[in-house]
Amino acid sequence: MNTGIAAYREQGPGEAKALPRASARRLAPGNPCRPAGKLRLSRKRGRPERNQKLCNFKSRNLGMNPAREPMRRAGPDPFLLRVADLKRLSIEDFEMGIFGAMTTAVAGLSAQSFALEAISGNIANSRTPGFRRVDAGFATLVGDDPERRTGAGSVQAYARASTDIQGDSVASDAGTHIAINGAGFFPVRQQVGFAGAQASRLYTRRGDFDLDAGGFLVNGAGHVLEGFSIDPATGASAGSALQPLRVSNDTLPARATTSIEYRANLPRFPMTAGADPLVPGSELLAGAALSGATIAADDEAAFLDRTIAGQSITVYNAVGTAVDLQFRWGKTGTAPADRWSLFYLSDPAATGAAPRWTRVTDEVRFDSNGRMTNPAGAGLPAAVFAVAGAATGPISLQFGAGGLTQFDDRVGMLRINQLNQNGYGIGVRTGLSFEQGGQLVARYSNGQVQAIAQVPVIVFPASTALRRVDGGAFEQTLESGQPVSVEASQLVAGGTLEMANVDIADEFSKMIVTQQAYSANTRIITTAQQMLQDVMNIVR
Repeated sequence: MNTGIAAYREQGPGEAKALPRASARRLAPGNPCRPAGKLRLSRKRGRPERNQKLCNFKSRNLGMNPAREPMRRAGPDPFLLRVADLKRLSIEDFEMGIFGAMTTAVAGLSAQSFALEAISGNIANSRTPGFRRVDAGFATLVGDDPERRTGAGSVQAYARASTDIQGDSVASDAGTHIAINGAGFFPVRQQVGFAGAQASRLYTRRGDFDLDAGGFLVNGAGHVLEGFSIDPATGASAGSALQPLRVSNDTLPARATTSIEYRANLPRFPMTAGADPLVPGSELLAGAALSGATIAADDEAAFLDRTIAGQSITVYNAVGTAVDLQFRWGKTGTAPADRWSLFYLSDPAATGAAPRWTRVTDEVRFDSNGRMTNPAGAGLPAAVFAVAGAATGPISLQFGAGGLTQFDDRVGMLRINQLNQNGYGIGVRTGLSFEQGGQLVARYSNGQVQAIAQVPVIVFPASTALRRVDGGAFEQTLESGQPVSVEASQLVAGGTLEMANVDIADEFSKMIVTQQAYSANTRIITTAQQMLQDVMNIVR
């Protein structure tokens, strides 16, 4: 049985439920309460006795108003407390708001604990490459209360992703380290169970990739980089499907030289050892011994006196043998047009009548303006060069349109503008690095540089909806949308590493605010406990 205010809950007009051993009778308006003492029945029917305990309660709390009349207060506010309302209240009604405050404060403690957990994880990973911090967000929970009785409500914490926020980029000494400047992710697979390509595809911004024992590019979290292989012959992607990138340690095969690009200016008057500007024809290569297809070793001295150096270049045959080609030019005529012959050193060890120099052509001609008129195709037909017993494949000399000229030169010597060839010998890999645009480039001992793979950048319509997994990676979800591969172009930088997008100063500021909010919620619980104790003391 209730022993507090609930004992006076109204049962009918002018009646109230009495405390034990007490009778709450109907009183006439305005009659004072009699002194406390033994109750006795009224002599007249319909005139109830006074309840002294009820009168004392009213005297202390409500004055001398009759129990059946409402408490009179000024003003039209419908929320003013009435005596009848007070009698309808129970201890549970008083406790309801206090308990609500306590549960709300407990929810606040839970929310701030969640925020502190997120802050601790951010600080712990502040030096983790590619880490995306987790921010704590808060949402209000409002109960289904009547109008004008709605409380402040409770709170719920949730994690807010920051996958779309760029971290700081730092230079790295490792050429295989890579970073994305902008939005997007690198496609990777888990290293465990990877041999059959059965592991699920993940996406990460952690770019600290290095070669493992199997030749795969693996980052610090054990994820294998995926991309497209590049055909060295064409320079185009070898396929359209993403594959784990594996770098071969094989020797780079030799490539036979097929073309020599030769662009130069021949002097109008070559200053040979025997040339004299006052003697017409002294600059020409003439004589029976010097007019044939080859020059004997015995005639080399005269040959050198009447020709000018044409530079040298190293070419390669199909098996990678290096062949040094040394050229010399000799002017052989002036009428009806200037004509030149090109020779190369075919046998440096030749002696006596053995051929030492071999003619390549004697039909390079120029007009009066110094423009080449022959050969008409701007290059010499392919020919095989044999030097000291080592033969090359067919090689063509390409002068290009306007690449070989005959303009006056005071020095009287050949001036080379460009001289290169397209072959190379065998080579071993000496370096590996990512270049601008996401191309993986291998460097070899023979000086060759080859692009062997292309790394794409993967973007999502809603990257913040990706699901986090271990190692700073993410999984695709229904909310994130489908992955889209975009051209890396200027987005990817090699020799660079993106760090975590965590600002330590900002995290400390959030930690202080979280601590203060947590402490304030504990004070709410302490205050509610004291108020609840006061309510319980009413009935004592």
